Amino acid sequence: MAKPEKASEIIKSLSDRFKSEKSPDFELIYHFEISGDNGGDFTVKIDSGNIDVSEGLHGNAKCVIKAKDKDYEDLELGRSNPQMAVMMGKVKVSNIGSMLKFIEMFEKLS
Repeated sequence: MAKPEKASEIIKSLSDRFKSEKSPDFELIYHFEISGDNGGDFTVKIDSGNIDVSEGLHGNAKCVIKAKDKDYEDLELGRSNPQMAVMMGKVKVSNIGSMLKFIEMFEKLS
């Protein structure tokens, strides 16, 4: 499988990069609101070791991530520093603690 390059492809690849052994025993919902031609709205639901990535915003999110497609791509592909992206407002995260848990549950692309 080719490495995803577009923000929408990167989010959809979360299913393939999911480390179920790192997932919590409870349900978490994350919303991704990515603007731009390569973005879109996505819901990532993690429930007892299972993952579902779907288009659109569904359910009550524990954490909402907002970014422009290019900024999100740079973040995931290792072209930008995650802490700096958040501090500079390029990536907005509603719940940093929940986002840190989220990051642990996935293989990195870069």
